Amino acid sequence: MPLTYGSYLRLDELLDLQTPVSDGPEHDEMLFIVIHQVYELWFKEILHEMDHLKRLLAAHDTPRAGHTLKRILTILKVLVAQIDVLETMTPLEFLSFRDRLESGSGFQSFQFRALEFELGFKRESAVRHYPEGSPARRMLEARLREPTLWDAFLRYLARAGYPVPPELLERDVTRPIEPSPEIQRILIDVYRRDPETSGICERLVDLDEGVQEWRYRHVKMVERTIGTRRGTGGSAGAEYLKTTLFRPAFPDLWAIRTEL
Repeated sequence: MPLTYGSYLRLDELLDLQTPVSDGPEHDEMLFIVIHQVYELWFKEILHEMDHLKRLLAAHDTPRAGHTLKRILTILKVLVAQIDVLETMTPLEFLSFRDRLESGSGFQSFQFRALEFELGFKRESAVRHYPEGSPARRMLEARLREPTLWDAFLRYLARAGYPVPPELLERDVTRPIEPSPEIQRILIDVYRRDPETSGICERLVDLDEGVQEWRYRHVKMVERTIGTRRGTGGSAGAEYLKTTLFRPAFPDLWAIRTEL
């Protein structure tokens, strides 16, 4: 049988994956399912691109690294725009099927946890939320032990001849990223005399800002939809999400702004 559009994309299987659980079912549950499935597909693509980006930085392929960062940033804009679609659902429309979600919650998205790990927000406790031996747990355990995007960038700087302290190149990558005065001095030098590398720095700032924008829009969407109620699955809902706001992934790139 020849390959077709439908068989290549496995459309029969894909379009059979939207299965509402509410009675009726409630009209807006379909939108809720589609939006979140699409989010997971985009998370998968961002992780795919970040792995590629780290390989390009390791090869010191600056033009293609910049191109890949631009692609990730464009995907982030789509993620933010999808919130506009989700916000067309009123609180009453969401409440019509919310109870059917039982313990299901976006907090359980292991791909988003993996994305956080790649950005340096690593917590071993996050891994323990997933069953021992499950695909999600194995994936997060591997990502926990892998260098982050920032670690890949520091090695990129070192290969370019910048004096990155060895202890930062050999740091415990399972730990969160901490600001470094030494790196900040290097970055100031980069901005003042190395336009190509400073371009990568600016795209990393764009990435950091884009993730923070998505977090903010997500918090406001949750507040708009369920107010201060607890989230599905017993999570703290908007109150927890607020604690994730304005936490930069790459603090050194923000710290130098007043010194340039």
